[in-house]
Amino acid sequence: MGNLHAGHLSLIDAARQSCDIVVASIFVNPMQFGPNEDLDKYPRTLEQDCKKLLSHRTNILFTPTESDIYPQGRTQTTVCVPYITDQLCGASRPGHFDGVSTVVTKLFNIVQPDVAIFGQKDFQQLAVIQKMVRDLNLSIEIQGIATCRDEDGLAMSSRNGFLTDKERQIAPQLYQSLQQIKKSLLECEKNHDKLCHEHTKLLENQGFSVDYLEIRDAVSLSKADRKTREAVVLCAAKLGNTRLIDNLMMVLKASTD
Repeated sequence: MGNLHAGHLSLIDAARQSCDIVVASIFVNPMQFGPNEDLDKYPRTLEQDCKKLLSHRTNILFTPTESDIYPQGRTQTTVCVPYITDQLCGASRPGHFDGVSTVVTKLFNIVQPDVAIFGQKDFQQLAVIQKMVRDLNLSIEIQGIATCRDEDGLAMSSRNGFLTDKERQIAPQLYQSLQQIKKSLLECEKNHDKLCHEHTKLLENQGFSVDYLEIRDAVSLSKADRKTREAVVLCAAKLGNTRLIDNLMMVLKASTD
């Protein structure tokens, strides 16, 4: 959606390594914003974005208008990926993932890519797109690229610019909590609810308002249990008026119980 940072540009670099032609799109998609979210405030920096994309050898930049993508307005056919979109960010942002899956489907149809590359920072979004492509038999390879972080661990995001100086100092605590949870899980901690509850309280004491902090199966996004081998701990929390998301993946040891 623009306001590009090093995380976005790492996707371009990954595409450059495996593809002959690299296409990027910039479109602030109104369908994935709720009525009280930051659509009007979302940063739009097209001139700077163009320069960054050129410096990373992007071949084509597609910058449609809202009327290009939604010529009949926002009341139109939508693409809904069931179950996986009803939880986590989908539970607190109703309709968000319908907006994502609809616009991504339209962009896929317009561009006709062989490969599409997305960041793992928005783990649920990546899972939604992967399932959508499988379910609709789209002949597109979806690649997930590791989250880019600042030196203090904060996941890069266009929304980080909304943080005040004080909030920016606190924000890395989110990643630190995820690291501590991962460490506990790798040491065979089995009480997931207790672990998440303790770290939720720690984050709230730092000034975060936690939307969710959960340990899930990285493949299905169902609740992780003793049979889960590939796990992911996911968190969404507000710091001031800024919503931050992050996640960490891991491979768990087989249970001996």
